[in-house]
Amino acid sequence: MKKPELLAPAGNFEKLVTALHYGADAVYMGISELSLRARADNFTFKELQDAAGLIRRKGKKLYITVNIFPHNRDIAMIRHHLHELRNIRPDGIIISDPGVVEMAIDSVPEIPVHISTQANITNHRAARFWEQLGARRLVLARELSLDEIKEIRDNVSIDLECFVHGAICISYSGRCYISSFLANRSGNLGECTNSCRWNYTLMEEMRPEERHPVYENDRGTYVMSSRDLCMIEHLDKLYDAGINSFKIEGRMKGINYVAGVVKTYREAIDGLHHKPYKVSKQSMNELSMFSSRGYTTGMFFGKQPDRDYNHDEKNKYSMSHELVGIVTSLNNGHVQLALRNTLKLGDTIQFLSHGIENRTYVVDKILSREGLPIESARNEQMVIIPSEPGVRANDLVRRPVSP
Repeated sequence: MKKPELLAPAGNFEKLVTALHYGADAVYMGISELSLRARADNFTFKELQDAAGLIRRKGKKLYITVNIFPHNRDIAMIRHHLHELRNIRPDGIIISDPGVVEMAIDSVPEIPVHISTQANITNHRAARFWEQLGARRLVLARELSLDEIKEIRDNVSIDLECFVHGAICISYSGRCYISSFLANRSGNLGECTNSCRWNYTLMEEMRPEERHPVYENDRGTYVMSSRDLCMIEHLDKLYDAGINSFKIEGRMKGINYVAGVVKTYREAIDGLHHKPYKVSKQSMNELSMFSSRGYTTGMFFGKQPDRDYNHDEKNKYSMSHELVGIVTSLNNGHVQLALRNTLKLGDTIQFLSHGIENRTYVVDKILSREGLPIESARNEQMVIIPSEPGVRANDLVRRPVSP
């Protein structure tokens, strides 16, 4: 097989630009009404057109999500959206519902259909069914082992895609009802409130005033909260099993996450031809810098170990670096920075630029946009600071945070 595709999330236009800048081969996005990330910023149809133009100019690929579980009232809207997509001509439409798959194949046959992970493809008979129906790619269920993936690969000829990094929904391939019952927001319609990440205690019906932690600590439990998936050390095994596309989860994550994760996986995929395949310590350190719940290899090697669930509050989201701003332009050894945080003289920063991402710099000069010396600036301001060789426009600037 050729080198696997690196597929990144694009929750809005800024995240799209960031993902492409740091090396994604393809991006996936959607509109709120028809996407399982309805609470992400998402795109209007006009923005989808603009995004498609940018992606085409860069020679990359675009996949559109239409993966809600629709009710009767949604069918007319979906049919209209599918016809509108003729003008965009994405490289694929990601769909979970069989009826919508049939609609897409009948009404826009020129656009390849990708079967969403929500369709729960866990065996080669299901995979063959979707291939014979006309699907061009299968996004496999997250509950599969490597051996099961190999068996599916032996029985179909179309592309296989799987998630390699990001949050893991505690319900089967993400088909969850917890949010619906507790918050009246359906995860299956893209409105998940991440209820499985909440803190739960046990209450006996006749003694409502007594609440007990499910596990023995005094902070409650996060028993339903899995650690995040991270397969960067095992991409060679997924490649050998027949995966064509490595997918990163995170349309609702910030650009700091998108940039760092895409960059790190880009470098790992480019190193797949080295034998033996080995991920550098720097790559693992890089992934620890971004917001996560800790990492697991999920079910690729069998049942997910009990230690890979977060039973304690201390294993909630953690990160070691935060976003400072985005480089918008370079001039005479300086960069103009669009701030996403506060910045002051004496701050220690890093440029997320190839080859210098590990170096730290102390900010000893800040200029306003007009070129006047200032001591500090805040979010959404434009400032000028000294640069380093190797920094590019659209690179991110970050800084360490205290534990």
